[in-house]
Amino acid sequence: MVQILVVEDDVHIAELVTINLEDDQTSVKSCYNGNEGFLEASTNAYDLVILDLMLPGKKGLDICRELRASKVNTPILMLTSKSDEIDKILGLETGADDYMTKPFSVRELQARVKAIIRRQSFDTISTTSEEDLDLPVLTRKDLVVNQEMRKVELQGERLNLTPKEFELLCLLANNVGKTYSRAQLLHRIWGYEFEGYEHTVNSHINRLRAKIEQDPGNPEYILTTWGVGYRFSES
Repeated sequence: MVQILVVEDDVHIAELVTINLEDDQTSVKSCYNGNEGFLEASTNAYDLVILDLMLPGKKGLDICRELRASKVNTPILMLTSKSDEIDKILGLETGADDYMTKPFSVRELQARVKAIIRRQSFDTISTTSEEDLDLPVLTRKDLVVNQEMRKVELQGERLNLTPKEFELLCLLANNVGKTYSRAQLLHRIWGYEFEGYEHTVNSHINRLRAKIEQDPGNPEYILTTWGVGYRFSES
């Protein structure tokens, strides 16, 4: 059973989302203010959080930021009436996985939710590699990436990565030494609809480095190719 949390203060929109997402395989719970939503998302396991930006109490961006800071890596779909570029960028940079602006198409919402849930499945790893993989487990120094199980371990300790952090790591680790520009990473991991938000890549790389690097300021796994982008160390 897929568990989805909707944090939305507009009761009618919350009901619309629930009606169109809930079925025999999916359960939807709604919270109508930011404080309640944050408590629910931080204390219970969900497959997806659909999060409004403007909420009474704790705001959506603060919820997203605090969830990521507390290592809650549940995928987050931002849903908001704001369409300003800066709001979209901030949402992605604080750790949201996708973003939709009200009013939205129900079919598009369903498609995006299905895509996010599908990426969470254990059997969907082919999109992270340039080539067919011979082995689902990658070992790079003390870093072990089990792509089939979506599990990452560093020196035997399991790491909590967000879906986007995991996808970035898999893409780079599968293509050791190959430099990807920020635009290429944005297109591969987020999709072409996010063209122009390359700074989002920097934010996710920084968070990923903070989790896998002993010294994020002097990384040994994910290196910067100055003036171009990022690559996984050949060492």
